[in-house]
Amino acid sequence: MTPQTLLEYNDSGQPWPGAVTSAEFGDLPSAYQQALAVRALRHARGEQPRGYKIGFTNRQIWQRYAVFAPIWGTVWNSTLQFCDGVGQVSVAGLCQPRIEPEAVFGIKATPDPQAGLPGLMQAIEWVAPGFEIVQSHRPGWKFTAPETVADGGLHARLLVGRRVSAKGLASDVDAFNALLAAATVSLHRDAEAVEQGRGANVLDSPVLALFHFVKELRQCPGAPALRAGDVVTTGTWTDAWPVQPGQTWRALFSSPLSPLQIHLV
Repeated sequence: MTPQTLLEYNDSGQPWPGAVTSAEFGDLPSAYQQALAVRALRHARGEQPRGYKIGFTNRQIWQRYAVFAPIWGTVWNSTLQFCDGVGQVSVAGLCQPRIEPEAVFGIKATPDPQAGLPGLMQAIEWVAPGFEIVQSHRPGWKFTAPETVADGGLHARLLVGRRVSAKGLASDVDAFNALLAAATVSLHRDAEAVEQGRGANVLDSPVLALFHFVKELRQCPGAPALRAGDVVTTGTWTDAWPVQPGQTWRALFSSPLSPLQIHLV
């Protein structure tokens, strides 16, 4: 599939045809180059990159999806929304959408991977609860890792809740890391509790997931670095759950994150 074709399927919300084979996407480095070519097409038509999503940081779901390492994709001004705890997001035009409760970071400076975790802490402005709506153009969510990368990292929408200053939460990166690792979430669909999760599910902590991503991004040829004002969502604390219009989902995060509610239309 060409980058233009990938973009057309993303715009249409239609699944890829069965004739598409995994061989068309090559290995992961090749798939990232395809994804960057799609990014360039979206940028050229007026969409603005607003940061990144990290996927498959939750080791508990690797076996289920047959993807055994984190991947990443671009977040756009057209896919990103902020709220103060309650938001509404359209899933119209998405392909097999699912929902994921996550921790989201706001970036105030380009992190230096060589500076280690203390340097990363200096680059984080805020942390917030988030709901990422992901999608797959492969029928039945059956895909290979290169296909997920070429498919935009499965990213479709991101709702970010109440933001809290990272500096105000902890005096150093070790305390900040431990605080987010110990945080929990209870995920609810309408009136039904569907799953429990915790920050430690994502590469042992959202902070460590972000640090892993910063190093991976630096190693990808042509990938733009993180910059001030970017957001990074760090992966689901639970499984990804199928959604449909009319549903209301709540993520009851423990401190330091706050509850987040999303209504889907």
